[in-house]
Amino acid sequence: MQVIFSKYAKQELEDAVHYYELEYTGLGKGFREEVRMAALRIVEYPQAWSTERGDVRKCLLHRFPYKLLYSIEEDHVFVIAVAHQHRKPDYWVERNLK
Repeated sequence: MQVIFSKYAKQELEDAVHYYELEYTGLGKGFREEVRMAALRIVEYPQAWSTERGDVRKCLLHRFPYKLLYSIEEDHVFVIAVAHQHRKPDYWVERNLK
C-alpha cells in the first residue's frame, strides 16, 4: 500500500521542515524522517490509530508536536494534513481534499 500526501499536506511538511531547519541545522531533516517513519507505521497498521473526525485518523509523531491526519482508501493511505497538535485544531476539515 502506498502513501499519497495531499498538496496541502506536502506544503505543510515543507513549511515545518523549513521552520525546524531555521531553528537548528539538521532538525528539519529529523522532522522529515519522523514523518516518513510515521507514514511507514501507518502503511503497516493503517487502522491502529484513533479517529479524529469521521473516517479520518490521526497518527502522532514521537519527537515533534505534529500529527498526520489520514484516510484509508482502497489501494492507498491518503494524508490530508501534517498538522501541529496545538494550533487551529480543525482547520483542515473544509479542504477540497482530492
